[in-house]
Amino acid sequence: MEKPSVHPYLVLVIGVVALSTSAIFVKLASAPPAIIATYRLAFSALLTLPFVLIQRNTLKELLHLTGKQMLAIVLAGGFLAVHFLLWFESLRFTSVASSTVLVTLQPLFAFIGGFFLFRERISALPLAGCLLALLGSFVIGWGDFQIGGIALWGDVLALLGAATVTGYWLIGQYIRQSLSLPAYTFVVYTVTALLLFLYDLCLGIPLTGYRSADWLWFFSLAFIPTLLGHSLLNWVIKWLNTTTISMSILGEPVGTAILAYLILGENITIAQSIGGAVMLLGIFLFIRYQKPLDKGVQTDEPISESK
Repeated sequence: MEKPSVHPYLVLVIGVVALSTSAIFVKLASAPPAIIATYRLAFSALLTLPFVLIQRNTLKELLHLTGKQMLAIVLAGGFLAVHFLLWFESLRFTSVASSTVLVTLQPLFAFIGGFFLFRERISALPLAGCLLALLGSFVIGWGDFQIGGIALWGDVLALLGAATVTGYWLIGQYIRQSLSLPAYTFVVYTVTALLLFLYDLCLGIPLTGYRSADWLWFFSLAFIPTLLGHSLLNWVIKWLNTTTISMSILGEPVGTAILAYLILGENITIAQSIGGAVMLLGIFLFIRYQKPLDKGVQTDEPISESK
């Protein structure tokens, strides 16, 4: 495996900070969730296109995609499209804190997927860090969770969003071993955008007629949490596994809570402050003691037997 030009953990931190803006932009937009997701991915594909055009090797990669690679990318795009639809819809029914906390519970699904697909193991200290981070996430959202009614439905949608985005990262962990970042992100963003456009057309959701401010939020979602968030994490996932990526994304609610306080005027409670500190401690323990690379990540094959 080639050596990364930049330390993966530094890029990981930048990516998670960028992801923290996502829920804020969605809350600020007034368009339907499906439209927000559609134009986020459409703009993301357009912003990625120049990187494809200026690199001859990337164009060559795209022209020589195998059927197996294309099938994996289409599946990844499907998972990403469903994730955005579920998560953005959840923000209509529950708060930023509850939705973000639930949608970042990806390690629960990543552990399962990593074990069965890549034969990954996790030692005691990283596992303790994970459990501590999950505890912190629940402390952040506990006072905001509302049992029953519309809020409960929003929480369910957010949790399903966590499951589907984990599928996206697991496929990325496999496909990025043999495909460059510009090639993979351009195709997966394009596939996701096309699937979302098809969804809009089938449901009769208008594609135009939205406020000028909404288009600004669409572009902001594409540039910051997608290109500086998802794309950077898709770069990192060549060297770090899905579980590590998912664990780090647990830090997203901390950044989102701070931004929600500064931009949306949502209060930061004592419980949220304590939960944030506990969560960051758990993430530190996990990253400090978890091996950067697992044997299952160092192969082009999705499943490898442990030796």
